[in-house]
This record gives sequence, structure tokens and C-alpha cells, in this order.
Amino acid sequence: MDSNISDRLENAVSEHRALDEAALALQQFLKAAEDKFPPVVLSVLHGEPLGHPLHPILVHLPLGGWMIAGILDFLPLGETEGREKAADLALLLGTVGGLGTVATGWTDWSNTRGQARRTGLVHGLLNETALLLNAASLVARRRGRRGLGKTLSGTALSLALAGGFLGGQLVYRHGLGVGHTLSRPQG
Repeated sequence: MDSNISDRLENAVSEHRALDEAALALQQFLKAAEDKFPPVVLSVLHGEPLGHPLHPILVHLPLGGWMIAGILDFLPLGETEGREKAADLALLLGTVGGLGTVATGWTDWSNTRGQARRTGLVHGLLNETALLLNAASLVARRRGRRGLGKTLSGTALSLALAGGFLGGQLVYRHGLGVGHTLSRPQG
């Protein structure tokens, strides 16, 4: 049994064999889609021209934008139109930036196996849900439903942080994207 709390939390989330079937089906779908792309596109998505994965670089834009929006939305300094616009812009930049992050993340995940595959599936689903909630938040804000928008983006930020924890496990526990394991199967 793993003794640290991070590993125990990951085990609680990902040690469910039912995830294997869903993960395998999604990997097969992604592999079929990848076959339609030129090898150079997959190489770039994996970050091979950089010599290290692209996904960890890109993740800063959505998380940064979403965190700034959260601070601007929930800091108790009184509502101002300028702060609301800044929060909306940060949320928009983070959400648009999330598109590349999603593409690189699923590309890297498509090569995983075992617990890393199950953990990566949950990691991805949490973050994609956050992306969708933030997109819905932007729509709500544009329609004048700021309270709903803040609730959606606040929930999304919580999911993204939980997803980020699992992303850390993928790197530090499973070695995903570390050294020679850049685009080889993991697990």
C-alpha cells in the first residue's frame, strides 16, 4: 500500500476497473483519429520539436486565466465594471487557451496504460468539464446572468484544480512525459 496521501487519493479515484473499458474505447477512437493526421502534427502535439511535452506548457494559460477570473470575481472589493470586464477577459483567454491544452493532453494520454490510463481519463474528463463550464459561464455573463456565470466558473476552477492534482500524479508518480517516455506507452 502506498503511504503518501497523494497516491492514496489517486488510487481512490482511479482504481476502478470500470474505467478501463471507457479508457480503452476512447483510446481506440483517438488512435483512429490520429491516423488521419500527418506525423508532423502528432510530433508537434507531443512537443517533440521542443524536446519535452507541450501539454505542461500550455496548461498555464487556461489555469492562469481561470484563476485570475476567480480572484477578480470573488475578491471582496466591491463590484466594478472594469473588474468584471477584466474577469471576463481572463476567463475568455483561459478558455480559448484550453483548446490547445486539451488537444495536447489527449494526444499524450492516448499512449498510456494501466493506472496512468485510468488516472489520465479522469484528469481529462475533469478538465474538459471545466472547459465546458467556463464556456457556459462566458455565455451566461454575456446574457447578463453574472451570478450564474460566476457560479459556473467557480465550479469549473475547482474541477480544474482537482484535474491538475491528477495531472501531477501522472508526471511525478507515473513518469508520463518524462525523459525518454515522451510519446511511448505508459503504465
